[in-house]
Amino acid sequence: MLADASNVMPGTLKFDADQMFFSESLDRVDLVVHGRNSFEGQPNSALRNRIVLTRATRSLERDASNPRATLWNPAGASFGDARAMAGVASGTVAVIGGPGVFAMFASHYDVFWLSQAHRVQMPHGQGVFSGVPRHTPQDVLAGWGLKADAPRVLDSANDVTVTPWRREL
Repeated sequence: MLADASNVMPGTLKFDADQMFFSESLDRVDLVVHGRNSFEGQPNSALRNRIVLTRATRSLERDASNPRATLWNPAGASFGDARAMAGVASGTVAVIGGPGVFAMFASHYDVFWLSQAHRVQMPHGQGVFSGVPRHTPQDVLAGWGLKADAPRVLDSANDVTVTPWRREL
């Protein structure tokens, strides 16, 4: 699960090692893409180029509250146009937050990092992907043509791992 029944990521899903892995990974990318309700909220967040998916604009516009953010409505503009407005012609793109956003880029992932807190249960939460819990996140990723590498233990005391799912070339 990605969030609880009220669509909020609860503290029970936040682990220092996972947050550090996430933040350090985002520090290495050229562009972050996320939905309007997702934001990583870390000290370096405002320094990152980002594209925010939203229906609040007809196509593309600058975010008045963040000069490094481009608001993008996929119904009104292409991702290439959004990248151009964001000033990012090439490089690494990180897609974070939300089943709809994740699915939109499903055929484009080189790697998807799936973090799991194995001891945390949220039976009425929001799944990380559409179709969860009817399908497991692993089934969804495999259906997108990705294959799991060995998981990395981030926090052994709390049984938190991250597994890279890579596209086979």
